[in-house]
Amino acid sequence: MLAQGASTAEACLRIAVSEQTYYRRRKEYGGLKTDQARRMKDVEKEIQRLRRAISDMALDKLILQEAAKGNF
Repeated sequence: MLAQGASTAEACLRIAVSEQTYYRRRKEYGGLKTDQARRMKDVEKEIQRLRRAISDMALDKLILQEAAKGNF
């Protein structure tokens, strides 16, 4: 729409997003194509999942270390 001469405000109104959302997404996904942006989101989700798994394992390790100090 912008390439057809519409202003940013008009384009945002047509696709039902705020201008703030438009600029935030343009900043985040600026030069990426659709498939690249989708892949980036998938990778971010995978990173989140792995970080959660690592934190769970670290917590388990700390609990086991504390339990090993005590008398059985």
